[in-house]
Amino acid sequence: MKMKYIFYCFIFSFLLACSGSDDDDKDMEKPGINMNGSNSFPQNCVILYRGESFSFRAIFTDNVELGSYSIEIHNNFDHHSHSTDNVECDLEPKKKPIKAFVYNQDFAIPEGKIIYEANEEISIPEDVDTGDYHFMVRVTDKAGWQQLRAISLKIMDKK
Repeated sequence: MKMKYIFYCFIFSFLLACSGSDDDDKDMEKPGINMNGSNSFPQNCVILYRGESFSFRAIFTDNVELGSYSIEIHNNFDHHSHSTDNVECDLEPKKKPIKAFVYNQDFAIPEGKIIYEANEEISIPEDVDTGDYHFMVRVTDKAGWQQLRAISLKIMDKK
């Protein structure tokens, strides 16, 4: 009985020693997306035009190391929401897409970066549907944490 008690105490002590927290060494924070600066683009409710290009500009940050980011643009003709900003833009009436603009691209961030200034040129085809769209950017750090920012915009005909 005494040996059994000593054995269980030994196992319990071993498990306690092994269960020490390594959280101090782990990245436990999500990366950041800053699209609020004067050079950031696009902003909520901006109007973009068919057949033209624009530069996506934002600053990504992380406490340990950034990994990658992606940009997605899709229609909001059904008035769905992604709710990352409190800004509400005027919406056109709901409609069915015929040839909606769809953009989905992944980008690598150079290794070792904790701050990265993104600047990507995006072209809007001449023949896509005009109307309400969502612009979504996701940044992922090396540990796999992800942050999302979604804004609303319009694609219109050139004046």
